[in-house]
Amino acid sequence: MLSLTKSHDARKNEALLVQITGKQLNIGENLLETEQLFQNCLAKKPVPVPAANHKGAPFSLSKKIGEILFLPLSKPAFISNPSNIHVDSNKNVYPDWKDTLDQEYSQLKKLITKEVNVVDFGAVGDGKTDCTKAFKKAIGTGRVKVIVPEGVFITKGLRLPSWTWLTGAGKGSTTIKLHYQADRSSRLITNAHHWHGNHHIMIEGLRLDWNVERLGSESKTSTWGNHSSCLTFANVTYGWIKDIEAVNPGLHCIDITSTLYNYAGDGRRGRGGSKYVWVDNVNGYGFGDDGITTHHSDYILISRSHLCDPSGRAHRKGYSNSNGIEIDDGSQNVVLVNNSTARCFGGVEIKAHQNSSAASNVQIIGHISVNDNRSYNFRHIGHHKMEDPESKTAFNIMATNLVSIEPVFTDLYKDSKPRGLVISGYKNVVINHCTFIGNLDYDYRGGPVAAIQYRARNVVLTNISFKNFSTAGSGIKIFGGKNRADSIIIQNVEVTCPTSSSFEPIMPGSDLKDQKIKNVKQIREPGLPKS
Repeated sequence: MLSLTKSHDARKNEALLVQITGKQLNIGENLLETEQLFQNCLAKKPVPVPAANHKGAPFSLSKKIGEILFLPLSKPAFISNPSNIHVDSNKNVYPDWKDTLDQEYSQLKKLITKEVNVVDFGAVGDGKTDCTKAFKKAIGTGRVKVIVPEGVFITKGLRLPSWTWLTGAGKGSTTIKLHYQADRSSRLITNAHHWHGNHHIMIEGLRLDWNVERLGSESKTSTWGNHSSCLTFANVTYGWIKDIEAVNPGLHCIDITSTLYNYAGDGRRGRGGSKYVWVDNVNGYGFGDDGITTHHSDYILISRSHLCDPSGRAHRKGYSNSNGIEIDDGSQNVVLVNNSTARCFGGVEIKAHQNSSAASNVQIIGHISVNDNRSYNFRHIGHHKMEDPESKTAFNIMATNLVSIEPVFTDLYKDSKPRGLVISGYKNVVINHCTFIGNLDYDYRGGPVAAIQYRARNVVLTNISFKNFSTAGSGIKIFGGKNRADSIIIQNVEVTCPTSSSFEPIMPGSDLKDQKIKNVKQIREPGLPKS
């Protein structure tokens, strides 16, 4: 069985996807197909979500007060057009706005006026010496490239001004580690000015160790908001995070976010969001909440990164919504390319809290999920049921060439049923080419592999395959009833299962008004090999 260890090289994911699926996709043609299906969604008026008969569960007093307090720090959430995706002659996949980021990278290189070595300012990479002051002197006010050589450098946290380039000798060679006396709220590395913002910051070739061991047996490893992470970009425009290993943070490995997390309600986004940030070739594990996450930020590219094995310790035990990659509250125009996740609660979760706007205009091109409880989970919490307000912002997800391998039950979130895909409350969702591979010996307890539910609308699933889910009840279940999904197209589905299995390719629920299901092929084989 494929396991994807903590040191997995995600730069190999493109080739690994071909190996797993047995398909050498023409990614350019398939992205065009995904885009056309998405445009069809936009042009189609879905079956309306029934009006709520009564109000949902009331907000607590603290949440109501929170909305009032966050309102001045927010702005209206307008949903723009999704990014256009390009494929160059070398089959590199990138969003149209990456040209802007490349131009600013040239500016960064041009305007860096000096290069220094942190050792020359008194830093010692012995894993003991506090190097905080040495880093501060080396960084100064910016316009500098700071070289960090091999070794383990202890700090109480670094704050980087604009026009700063921090570079190490590589993930396995240079470690920046949080001081054992650092507060639980400490960020190992962040930008200098969360309120006024920063720009043009490059971080590369480092291992970032939040040093969770210093907390001992303390159960909760994070404090509040966007604290307690290995690397936080808050209100950063033009940022690059490349060739990084981030380990054991109290909250997130990497957080691309606004000045503050914002809970001013659905339809509002936090001010001071980050923009134009590229995260590439990151390994992260041991995270208390999420591996890589975004909040209230725009134009974010996350590529060739691998996140796995969270601790979940930012949450109450047994209720850890710890995801490999989480595109969270108010994020827009986020593009994920050839990443992988393993043994998380969610592999990729696109979501929002009840009192915030949903992430929108998110595109996934190539992803491998192994043993995540929910490989792909799209939802707007608190906007799912008939008595809940309909989401104003849960729109527009496109995904091409996804793989889900053996989703499992997990101690991270007790009783959460394993799923390869869950779509809840979102509209205009297109999944093109998705391969689900189960385990013939695993007990899926009769549940579906993929669930379309909770008032989802305009959902298209095409070129879908299932294999080795003998104990699951169905491949795709469209939930009906009062909270039903509707306006669903499912086509080009292939299922391979043992002759003894009662597995059904598709199970439509009751009361659906608009569903189109075509070209479903089921292959029943005796004595399938174990996965």
